[in-house]
Amino acid sequence: MERGLYIAAAGMVAEMVRQDQIANDLANSATPGYKADRSQQRSFSDLLLQNTQTGETVGKLGQGPLITKQVTDLTPEALRDTGEPLDLGIAGPGYFAVQTAKGVRYTRDGSFKAAANGTLTDQLGNSVLGTDHKPVKVNADGTVDAAKVGAFALTGVTKQGDSYFTGTAAGTAKGEVQSGSLEASGVDAGRTMVDMMASLRAFEAGQKAIQTIDGTLQQAAGTVGNLPG
Repeated sequence: MERGLYIAAAGMVAEMVRQDQIANDLANSATPGYKADRSQQRSFSDLLLQNTQTGETVGKLGQGPLITKQVTDLTPEALRDTGEPLDLGIAGPGYFAVQTAKGVRYTRDGSFKAAANGTLTDQLGNSVLGTDHKPVKVNADGTVDAAKVGAFALTGVTKQGDSYFTGTAAGTAKGEVQSGSLEASGVDAGRTMVDMMASLRAFEAGQKAIQTIDGTLQQAAGTVGNLPG
């Protein structure tokens, strides 16, 4: 079988993965504290080509790209003022802690609200934890003391969906919790759109390569079948 088919197909599969990742980033371009993903690619093991007559090395021929892993860019983004007292942002490194049904999760999304019981919760109704690891109380005037809201340092940070992360708590973070502000999304919409178009063009190139190789094989098969004798 023509190796070019496998190379082109591998490239198309890799670009499909990239398209899913880029589409998810674009969908969260306005989500506070969202962290963008980056896909890392590498080639399959290479084949060493040689001149069949002289044995001289010609070079390597790759067998197609492969998505090895996705890496999350955890760089803190700038804060933007909202004027809402329950909007909180962390200037610098650190994560808010929330108590979910699956245990403590961490987030940079500080768009919080007041629950009926007077505690601070995220948009999914999970309690926000303070520096004492207990639910934060909302003041009678509808504000919270930002100094009492926990900002935790993490190691081994891993995305879990819904702007949540898991990781190992490593004490208090160096970042400062500020009220009336939210962290911007980590997605540059313009750059991400360019990346999406480039990925689409690469996918289409793989399609055309497969169509070309398929047409060549059809012609070869037809020619061999019509040879006399």
